[in-house]
Amino acid sequence: MSDKNFVDYVKICCRSGAGGAGSVHFFRDNKNARGGPDGGDGGRGGHIIIRGNKQLWTLLPLKYRKHVIAKPGANGSGGHKSGAFGEDIILEVPIGTIAKDAETGEVQLEITEDGVEHILVPGGRGGLGNDHFKSATKQTPMYAQPGEPGKEEWKVLELKVLADVGLVGLPNAGKSTLLAAITAAKPKIANYAFTTLTPNLGIVAYRGAKSFIMADIPGIIEKAHEGKGLGIRFLRHIERNALLLFIIAADDDNITETYKVLLNELKMFNEELLDKPRILGISKSDLVDEELKAMLLEELDLDLPILFFSSVTQEGVVQLKDEIWSNLNG
Repeated sequence: MSDKNFVDYVKICCRSGAGGAGSVHFFRDNKNARGGPDGGDGGRGGHIIIRGNKQLWTLLPLKYRKHVIAKPGANGSGGHKSGAFGEDIILEVPIGTIAKDAETGEVQLEITEDGVEHILVPGGRGGLGNDHFKSATKQTPMYAQPGEPGKEEWKVLELKVLADVGLVGLPNAGKSTLLAAITAAKPKIANYAFTTLTPNLGIVAYRGAKSFIMADIPGIIEKAHEGKGLGIRFLRHIERNALLLFIIAADDDNITETYKVLLNELKMFNEELLDKPRILGISKSDLVDEELKAMLLEELDLDLPILFFSSVTQEGVVQLKDEIWSNLNG
């Protein structure tokens, strides 16, 4: 998928349908000129609904749809006939989409399964017909309820990719190269920062018929949580990953410091991310010999699994997948 087609944030104005008015009507026929009230209820206004669709990977279909307006319900009529419901509008979104109130930022719902529907903005209720207001002392009520107005609300839809493993690292750390080496994904790879501008997903085949999903998140830099570089645009995708695989190149000037910078950016964005299991993968291990690897391991005073690997020579890749699978199923 090209960068311009990946849309993970949209803001839309949603207006649900108004409810129909209840009817003021009295029964009449050729044998009864003064029958009782028989006004029907108004129909409910149309809801605005979002539905999960596993075939979608982006919010692109909603990017240029700034206003979503549902139809009103029909008025009730005589003979206890209720008005028709207003037609609902269904917005199909990818799995992993959350909906927020645009003003408060409150998360109102999330889509985690295919086919699951949630009402984003409910339609107005239909008014009751005059038949509901008859009583022993008031047998000919001359009034009925109007329908409730629809609601107009601005909503923000955000997509957070669903993956078992999220790759976290500085730009040009080798994340995309790893994803391309062990999956069928074809991310853009080049020797400069911010090659990856959209999250890339790939299915990693494991022993037998097993597999897990890996996501290449665009590179994080210091102060990304403040909007620097690609900013917080992609940090939210890490929230849905079960395991975080930190990737730091073997030729990095200070692996420990780089790891702490990455960890701090996650903490500043969402402290709960620190509760996720983590693995540190030292990429480009073909650039260092065994003696230097041993020295690096001694220097790295970190409480997490550390593995060397090379996406080019495939050195250590099997061991890395074993460690990932063990963590995911431990």
